[in-house]
Amino acid sequence: MSTPRLAGFSMPAEWAPHDRCWMAWPCRESLWGDRLDAARSAYAAVAQAIAEFEPVTMVCNAADVAEASLACGRGVEIISLPVDDSWMRDTGPSFVTDGRGGLAGVDWRFNGWGGIYPGFDQDAELAARLLDHLKLQRFAAPIVLEGGAIAVDGEGTVLVTEQCLLDPNRNPGLTRSEMEKNLADYLGARTVIWLDRGYEDDETNGHIDEIACFAGPGLVLACATADEGDANFPVFRDNIERLRASTDAAGRALEIVELPVPRRREGADGKRLTLSYANFYIANGGVVAPSFEDPEDDRAFRILREAFA
Repeated sequence: MSTPRLAGFSMPAEWAPHDRCWMAWPCRESLWGDRLDAARSAYAAVAQAIAEFEPVTMVCNAADVAEASLACGRGVEIISLPVDDSWMRDTGPSFVTDGRGGLAGVDWRFNGWGGIYPGFDQDAELAARLLDHLKLQRFAAPIVLEGGAIAVDGEGTVLVTEQCLLDPNRNPGLTRSEMEKNLADYLGARTVIWLDRGYEDDETNGHIDEIACFAGPGLVLACATADEGDANFPVFRDNIERLRASTDAAGRALEIVELPVPRRREGADGKRLTLSYANFYIANGGVVAPSFEDPEDDRAFRILREAFA
């Protein structure tokens, strides 16, 4: 069986020029409840913001095409493919390139974030359907993994967490070395940097995109807090220590820039909301970042502006 690595493909960095942004329209009423309309408004606003920099395509169920089109407005393409949820970063393909103009996609297995959200049959098929729609080569990976579980620098380095990638509800019995081989085969990884855990109460069970990301070759933005009473304090401190002790695939010591976290807020279930400035989107020529009406918003934005100046 061919793999992206054998075919000469690897995953580029998020800041590499790309053709468009892919999103999925909120539709899971059991998740959003009476906030579904608000979620759709927020997604439309994000799509419009990204469309200032690059084309955006919103994927939605057939029944939602008209509403999504009206909400997103001109400049956002709407296509109909079956979806269960609205997290394209996790359920869509990971695009890989060969450095010669070739483009393909990795189709990871998807099981609802380790079975947390049952009813994911359509999302499990989304990457394959999208690649078929685009008429791109598809590499079917043999492991469960979501796009938010990996961060790459485009030069062979991958950031991950043990909590997520070694989750027995995702890949029972898979060893660290076996996981690293899969990351090498399907992403072109030559160096895997393992952090321990993710954000407190993160429903994805340790996604890297909530706690750390590359902002350039050798440059990592990592969440940090000075509040020793915060459950994230020891986790973030350990993550930063691991990053400082690591080198990337090019042999560089990493430069670590600390990102603050917003004040703690809880959902209706009493669990902490995973609010993170690290979960931004790099568009062609711009960065679209979350804000939380929090005193740390301005400081986080300054850090991001400096990182991408």
